[in-house]
Amino acid sequence: MKVMTIIRQVPDAEARIRAAGGGVDLSGVTFVIDGMDEYGVEEAIRLREAGHDIEITAAALGPARFEEALRTALALGADRAVHVETDAALDPITEARALAELVRAEGAELVFVGGKQADWDSAALGPALAEALGWPHSDWTTALELEGRTLRVTHDTDDGHEDLTLPLPAVVTTQQGLNEPRYPTLPNIMKAKRKELTKRGPDEFGVDAPLTVVVAQEIQSRDRLGKMIGGDAATAAKELVRLLRDEAKVL
Repeated sequence: MKVMTIIRQVPDAEARIRAAGGGVDLSGVTFVIDGMDEYGVEEAIRLREAGHDIEITAAALGPARFEEALRTALALGADRAVHVETDAALDPITEARALAELVRAEGAELVFVGGKQADWDSAALGPALAEALGWPHSDWTTALELEGRTLRVTHDTDDGHEDLTLPLPAVVTTQQGLNEPRYPTLPNIMKAKRKELTKRGPDEFGVDAPLTVVVAQEIQSRDRLGKMIGGDAATAAKELVRLLRDEAKVL
């Protein structure tokens, strides 16, 4: 069985991001594999280690620098990688439609997608991909077992969790708690350089203009951050009035 893990690349959480002309300046920023996507790679590896006969393909849709994230996935244990290279700024729906074509072309029957993209805080790609494929899906998955052609999963809900069974093919979105991703070892990092990484063109998968366009981006200035007011109720009330009058200028 072919298993595909979707890989994205995001700025390192420790990177200093600068505002620049209605957007953000990413020059000099270090990019890394999205941590949410690592859970999918790890879960696929664990299925293989449990005795299932699977091939793990790491797949990415994005600019040339995404190759680094794919090499990380290969070092973690993916068997091969596919990179659909494009510089287009795609929204999740457009990206999902293109990835659905890639999934079909590769013959994958189980697809792992990180539950939320770290940089845009978007959780739309997994459900959108399942919709584009017409497959069942489990989001925010915290436990998974494969029994023949059936997945038994546990996933989070607003007020607890649910246990589901899904027939293959299916899409699963991953999150913290599903597993603990391993670190790539030096030998595996070296082996990853020799593993297959196929480059594909965006035209092959219908990569089109995005449905939404980002007009501007803004980083919240520090003077807008919240303040904690201490003391008893009377003292806190006086301080609140002062802040509203002297700093916020609303009184």
